[in-house]
Amino acid sequence: MTQENNGVELDQGDEKPEASKDIGILLDIPLQVSVEVGRSKILVKDLLQMSEGYVVELDKLAGEPLELYVNSRLIARGEAVLVNDKLGLRLTDVVSPSERIEKLG
Repeated sequence: MTQENNGVELDQGDEKPEASKDIGILLDIPLQVSVEVGRSKILVKDLLQMSEGYVVELDKLAGEPLELYVNSRLIARGEAVLVNDKLGLRLTDVVSPSERIEKLG
């Protein structure tokens, strides 16, 4: 059975719409992933005086969740973990897909 939607014929049978079949081409697109530990504002004079051993105080308290960003968009929060001598992030709260879409606009 087919249904017409805005001039496009949609198949409502067992087959998926053509757009779903082509989603595979998106799976290999690289994304920039970053984890934010905290933020701080400093004066230019402090920036110029920085040297090894300088401590920058961040706005997060120890133990607060870290934030995971994908292409500068908040996707999840989590806690730092050690994975084979490397730092990792265990997700504890993931932003819902609808919220992620809202933040794109």
